[in-house]
Amino acid sequence: MRLETLRREYHRQICSKLLSVDKTAVPSNADRHSDLSVSLARGILKEMGFRSSKKYSSGQTSGKMFELITANYLENAFDCMQHLRPGKFQFKVGKRIDEFEQYEHLALLAETLNAHKELRATLGDYLIHPDIVIARIPVSDKEVNANQSLLSKGPVAQLTPFRKQNSEKPILHASISCKWTIRSDRSQNARTEGLNLIRNRKGHTPHIAIVTAEPYPQRIASVALGTGDIDCVYHFALRELQAAAVSVRNDAVLEMLDILVSGKRLRDISDLPFDLAT
Repeated sequence: MRLETLRREYHRQICSKLLSVDKTAVPSNADRHSDLSVSLARGILKEMGFRSSKKYSSGQTSGKMFELITANYLENAFDCMQHLRPGKFQFKVGKRIDEFEQYEHLALLAETLNAHKELRATLGDYLIHPDIVIARIPVSDKEVNANQSLLSKGPVAQLTPFRKQNSEKPILHASISCKWTIRSDRSQNARTEGLNLIRNRKGHTPHIAIVTAEPYPQRIASVALGTGDIDCVYHFALRELQAAAVSVRNDAVLEMLDILVSGKRLRDISDLPFDLAT
């Protein structure tokens, strides 16, 4: 299936199940108190070309639906790219990171903190629950030896978790935070989670990304600018946002959007499957 077709289906799902418009024609991903936000959100919806949902969703319901639709899109797109990134991958919503190879030691730490509340008050909570996780399943020796005999019974590669013989735990390939909108300081928790994933791992660092439907570039900048904690922010409809930004004719909006895109801090949702394949 063509990736453009998958992208359009992703937008159709969002519009039919999630993106609603109220009686004053304000899209549900817009800040009704900001004329620019409303204009940009309307422009995105117009550019996508689908009817909006007739059912209003609360903030919590919107967030969960956004996660499910995005996870489904990424899984379908990634399946189309098996020739570029071979292997068995699992896409899940709401998994704890201690279920993965690089972070299994955090389960023991959590038990210790629960047993000693004074330590928990000092050290905090280490168990992150990413919105979407992508796991790489360890390979059997049969798979390793599929094309030629690479492994035998000798003392070779006995510690790598990539071999199922050494570890049954899936390897965390990517952690993706979904933000339907970016309205408050709580949105910064995605960056904090990213830092925790980097600092607390035993093994390689997973891809760490944010996907958002926020229409206002200045708010996207609050989580996108800077480096070190996340790989990149991905917009659910960047092409459509760029077209909407041209229509509103606001220099500050256009400048910020250019800074984010040219500075490699904001990409389209269709870029994410390729970046995950690296």
